[in-house]
Amino acid sequence: MNIKFPLAKETINSEDISALCDWLQSNPRLTKGDLTWDVEKAWADYIGTEHAVFNNSGSSANLLMIYAAIQAGKIPNKKIAVPSVGWVTTISPAIQFGLQPIMVGADKDTFGIDLDHLEEICKTEKPDAVIFVQVLGIPHYKERLLSLKEKYGFILLEDACAALGASYSDGSMVGTVGDMSSFSFYFGHQLSTIEGGMVNTNDQELYEMLLMLRSHGWAKDLSQESYDQKMKENNIDDFHSPFAFFVPGFNVRSTDLQAFLGLRQIEKAQWVAKSRNKNHLLYAEILDGAVEYQKWGKDFPVSISFGALADSNIHRKQIVNRLVDNGIETRIFSAGNLGLHPFWYKRYGKFEQEISNNIHSKGFFLPNYPELTEDEIRFICKVVKG
Repeated sequence: MNIKFPLAKETINSEDISALCDWLQSNPRLTKGDLTWDVEKAWADYIGTEHAVFNNSGSSANLLMIYAAIQAGKIPNKKIAVPSVGWVTTISPAIQFGLQPIMVGADKDTFGIDLDHLEEICKTEKPDAVIFVQVLGIPHYKERLLSLKEKYGFILLEDACAALGASYSDGSMVGTVGDMSSFSFYFGHQLSTIEGGMVNTNDQELYEMLLMLRSHGWAKDLSQESYDQKMKENNIDDFHSPFAFFVPGFNVRSTDLQAFLGLRQIEKAQWVAKSRNKNHLLYAEILDGAVEYQKWGKDFPVSISFGALADSNIHRKQIVNRLVDNGIETRIFSAGNLGLHPFWYKRYGKFEQEISNNIHSKGFFLPNYPELTEDEIRFICKVVKG
């Protein structure tokens, strides 16, 4: 296939590469150093949280987020409600860490978790944790999520990996709803650091746990006060203190090279968000009535791709064939219904729900990136309509 319109384009441009090369000539520290703290502060300020923890991918961000909740004692009954629509690494840490995942169906409008179904699960299964996805950058129902959290007392984890820059009608950013939220800076997402991820939180206890878990389980990244307190409580002398491990951690650090790129990417964040939002709204306007797509009310969606549903699986095949013939890259909608993948059904049986199944069998992606022009979007939509 000769791709004329890719699903995504690299957000790191020639100016970024030139600046990176100049920086490398200064012989800087390349592993995690001061620039990591700088990019964490810049990202926390942009999203509107107290803290952010930079790591090597969005998948690692989910790993850290779920394990931090476990290590902080937030999931004592080991039950966690998980989405049927999202990405495998939204769910896989829960399985890896021995939790009991309970799958939630998809909402008919946002394609995020069905909150009526979630409430049924809260009543019957009483999960101590809920993880939800801001699917494709479409903000999910903030007020009701927070209301359910208050009513049932679960810790709320927010996978915003594909939603960088999206916001609610009240002006708050996606990534401020959960007790912790995850982001991805992978190629094709709104911003890129080659590979990279972030976890945001306002909770000091969870923040310190995230810092330790990211780097082996040691306390080196904690504030001096917290560091000294841990050494005193555990009677650890100065010679041993740099290599004292307090939790069973990982090494999922990123580097200052990625942080350098991240700082430049954050400078573009508003432009990227506005451009992607404009494209998304144009797709919706032109394709209205021709395909189904996500709804967002008065919120501000910032999608990595425009997601749509055909009338049937056969209709999707027809659309895909036309797209391929015209050099327009496409793919399935995210991962479809995660409950229909072997990693899930071989453990728990197949999860069947109408909306999730429709996304699985009828869903597809269309390109969205800031450089995409109005004429190009109109051409792509013409091909979709046939």
